[in-house]
Amino acid sequence: MEIIGIIPARYASTRFPGKPLVSIQGKTMIQRVYEQASQARLSKVLVATDDERILAEVQRFGGEAILTASHHQSGTDRCFEAYTRYNVPHDFVVNIQGDEPFIQPEQINLLISCFENPGTQLATLVKPIETTIELFNPNSPKVVINQHQEAIYFSRHPIPYLRGAEESTWAVKHLYYKHLGIYGYRSDILEQITQLPPSPLEKAESLEQLRWLENGFKISVAVTYQETFGIDTPDDLEKVLQQKG
Repeated sequence: MEIIGIIPARYASTRFPGKPLVSIQGKTMIQRVYEQASQARLSKVLVATDDERILAEVQRFGGEAILTASHHQSGTDRCFEAYTRYNVPHDFVVNIQGDEPFIQPEQINLLISCFENPGTQLATLVKPIETTIELFNPNSPKVVINQHQEAIYFSRHPIPYLRGAEESTWAVKHLYYKHLGIYGYRSDILEQITQLPPSPLEKAESLEQLRWLENGFKISVAVTYQETFGIDTPDDLEKVLQQKG
């Protein structure tokens, strides 16, 4: 399989401007993401950015990047533009979050393994939820999956609702999964989903993957037990560094 990994990286983050360029123990965040992704089973790793400063940083450490438009509403749209600009056909595209400097290559490989099934259109990762705080955190989307390891629905609210049980016990009485923000797309499917207009469920939950489900696409799911550490704010970065000693 020919698989390209694309790392969308914006400079203008509302809560953490310029975060791809922040230094983490001597290396920029984008360099750490790039190096982790380069250890996975990817044919190519590419950064998709709308900023010359990020482009220059990637070139400085020997990586490859492509400038994209600044108007994109999602990483998926940015990935598709970068993929078309790169103009080298691949079977699959993996969207690797540019704010997860400690992502493990094994997690990327796990996602890739979903495409060993020729029927897979889209793929993502989920992780079991272990605490009530995590379960009720609206910034951590939850996923319901079926017996075919496919996503049924994504929500910022815990689903399913456990009737007759105290909310404080939900996390131990039912196996809930949280969604990890890494996606894999069959390349022809990536083109199709970027042509879709925003859907009602997507607008309600502010989760782009609901647009795909509403339009009949299937999202395969693989379960990881490794944690990921998304960096949305400077405080997030401090907490992660403290956890890692």
